[in-house]
Amino acid sequence: MQNWYHIFPKNTGLSAFAWVVFCLLPFYFIIRSSSLLEVGIGIVLIVCFFTTYRLSFIKKGWTVYFSVSIQMAISIGMTLYFGYVYFSLFLAFFIGNLESKNGFITLYVIHLVSTISAVSLGFYIQSTLFLSQLPFIAITVFGVILLPFTLYNRNKQDKLEHQLEDANRKISQLMVIKERQRIARDLHDTLGQKLSLIGLKSDLAGKLVTIDPQSAKNELQDINQTARTALKEVRDLVSEMKRVKLKEEIIHARQMMDAAQMQLHTDINADFIKTPILVENVLSMCLKEAVTNVVKHSYATDCYINVHQTASAWMMEIKDNGVGNAKMLQDNKGNGLRGIKERLEFVNGNLEITGTKGTVLTIRIPNVIKQSETGEEKVE
Repeated sequence: MQNWYHIFPKNTGLSAFAWVVFCLLPFYFIIRSSSLLEVGIGIVLIVCFFTTYRLSFIKKGWTVYFSVSIQMAISIGMTLYFGYVYFSLFLAFFIGNLESKNGFITLYVIHLVSTISAVSLGFYIQSTLFLSQLPFIAITVFGVILLPFTLYNRNKQDKLEHQLEDANRKISQLMVIKERQRIARDLHDTLGQKLSLIGLKSDLAGKLVTIDPQSAKNELQDINQTARTALKEVRDLVSEMKRVKLKEEIIHARQMMDAAQMQLHTDINADFIKTPILVENVLSMCLKEAVTNVVKHSYATDCYINVHQTASAWMMEIKDNGVGNAKMLQDNKGNGLRGIKERLEFVNGNLEITGTKGTVLTIRIPNVIKQSETGEEKVE
């Protein structure tokens, strides 16, 4: 429900100036009356309408429906007696902001029937006045029909989007907690046992240093080896934590494309899973920059990602069917391509930009980085 001070509705197809006019027009229709009593009654009805209109936003329960009933009665009276039909738009706006489905349907039907009946009867009672403003009355009736559904669906969509954002935020928090637990468990499994062993062997070496120096020396060698093993395992753990996997980045790219209402098509060689960590990190970061560039600047509807390995290089191609301005991209005028080139320079890679009907980014990293049997990377 909107706040009470939202007297002038937002995003309803009419500007705030139009709503100001709808607020001032009733005074014009009242002043047209010849009787001072009629003018007084009309002003009282206007004040009563806007008072109950405000109360309908800030109250809850049965008082809301009671306020709306008063507003409907005033709207019908203003329509029949003074020829002012535009209060029905304020009611349509309020009904469209109701959260209860049953309440929305009930009030919508009642308001629609009462408005059409009042307008029809008004044409019979004051035909000249109503015919003079026929286009505006037609717009008002269409507003009464369409405005509540438009607002109701929009508010429902906004609510679902907020719920989705909350769900995604909670999922992100749970993922962080899960990752922390995994890191804590891995560190405990990696270091806990070995540090305990180092402590025990240190105590034993301290006792043997005077009794049996050779045994103490052997224990110290075991401590040294255990410490080296623990250090290597910690380094492997940190390397795995820092690794940016291409498969995960493609999932993120697909999510970004879906949000931009673009279709993502992928073709990844199955043998690519043997890619060294460094190469995969560089390709993943380049893919992230390229996809961001496509979404922001290409105005495309489809994007194609092809990743494969040849005898001499790792290749990744990102192609879209957008506006295609390869010359501007080659000149490095923004679009985040400078970061891609800097990352590729680190591994002697290169970037080629082509295309007129769409843009094609071809990333090539030479096959000079090998992975040893121990899992460590080395450059030939």
